[in-house]
Amino acid sequence: MSSVLNQDPAFENIPSIKAKTLRINLNPVIYGTFAEIGAGQETARHFFRSGGASGTIAKAMSAYDKNFSDAIYGIEKDGRYVTQSRLKKMLNHEMQLMEERISREDHPDRLFFTYANTVATIDFSKRYKGHGWVGIMFQLDPNQKEYDEIILHLRFKQNEARLQQETLGIVGVNLIYGAFYKYNKPRKLLKYLYDHIDKDTVEIDMVNFSGPNFKNVDNRLISLQLIKNDMTDAVMFGPDGNNLLPAAVLYKKNILALRGSFRPVTLVNMDMFQKSYDIFVREQTVEEENTVVMFEITLANLKASGEIDEQDFMDRAELLCSLGHTVLISKFQEYYKLVEYLGNYTKARIGLTMGVNNLIEIFDEKYYRHLSGGILEAFGKLFFKDLKVYLYPMKNPETGQIMTSNNIKVHPRMKELYKFFKYNGKVMDIIDYDPEIMHIFSRDVLKKIMNNEEGWEEMLPEGIADVIKKKKLFTRNVAALKEKV
Repeated sequence: MSSVLNQDPAFENIPSIKAKTLRINLNPVIYGTFAEIGAGQETARHFFRSGGASGTIAKAMSAYDKNFSDAIYGIEKDGRYVTQSRLKKMLNHEMQLMEERISREDHPDRLFFTYANTVATIDFSKRYKGHGWVGIMFQLDPNQKEYDEIILHLRFKQNEARLQQETLGIVGVNLIYGAFYKYNKPRKLLKYLYDHIDKDTVEIDMVNFSGPNFKNVDNRLISLQLIKNDMTDAVMFGPDGNNLLPAAVLYKKNILALRGSFRPVTLVNMDMFQKSYDIFVREQTVEEENTVVMFEITLANLKASGEIDEQDFMDRAELLCSLGHTVLISKFQEYYKLVEYLGNYTKARIGLTMGVNNLIEIFDEKYYRHLSGGILEAFGKLFFKDLKVYLYPMKNPETGQIMTSNNIKVHPRMKELYKFFKYNGKVMDIIDYDPEIMHIFSRDVLKKIMNNEEGWEEMLPEGIADVIKKKKLFTRNVAALKEKV
């Protein structure tokens, strides 16, 4: 690791953007290129204006014309330019040129970097706010063969292209500065991306760290930080643990969402998923090859005493990923907010799989007192779209009666409203459920695991018990966990 990166404490804690760019420009070993598409050359501009840029900038360019861009980086299969694929091609291409054109023999101590972005700012009609991909490929040691990489996605909230360009330039400076001077503190690096930026101006809804210096960084935990820091409302990660851009996964798709604590994921959870999925893909408006299934956990479900237990979160994520599922973490405690969010990306059928208790809660007015239109406003948002609820039955522990959409009890004031949605086909019962597993609840399984009791293994999907035992999930902080059960 180059000791030069830790020198010059006189620059520490100086908040200005000029101070950040000047510190990098005056560092004799940091050297790289800027390739910016779609929103000017805002990041490079800061480095040029602060002075001393000749010691840092090998090249700054903007392949603004699509034909020029395609000639340099190739043509994308989908014909789009503001994509993660495009950004990665830009980073790889520019870094390859750096290696070819800058002699290591003449500059053995230089730390190469390539900063790139591909962005679409707000359109003239102001219908599309604009978004972009931003990334940096860099090294922290001149002998480092594999490069480190940080990639993030932005959504602009400002209503003027010029303001969005300025915001992009500041984020770019913060990213480059963080890559070299805050690389060992990824969580703080995330927060520093908002230096000199109001959070109301831009949303960061995806970030991935990769490379040798980030080998111990779990991107699922990083995605959790985005929500904790109010950078975004929802994050998504795939079975491989890498963060996904929700918009890219959900765009124009049929979506089936299953909400739960999954602490741990049980046979009931999987029966709910499989049976509702079988119904969902048989719907007339649903194409199976265009369907996305996700397991959703609300932030409220991750909190205990107001704090998020990250180890507990990771244990749940570990199991869902091992089953090959995509996971969405959201701030949406109410279902209508989740549907509203999903509706931003698709007009196709949305399905919600839930248990009887969840449906009863949906018809509880107390959750909608903050809305001027109350429960009617919420239901307008919830059921206005092409949405259907797939209801998994529950056995009444006192009477043994199987509770379905036909015999659940909602508040008397809500009866007619419930009937309206029920008779209009918005609620469908799952009838081919497995009656032998209805006694299984995640909270009971968790107690058995923590108390080292027997008999919980057969309550979980095949292989999950082995993962829990091998990795000692849900037992590393037993004292703290017991307080939450």
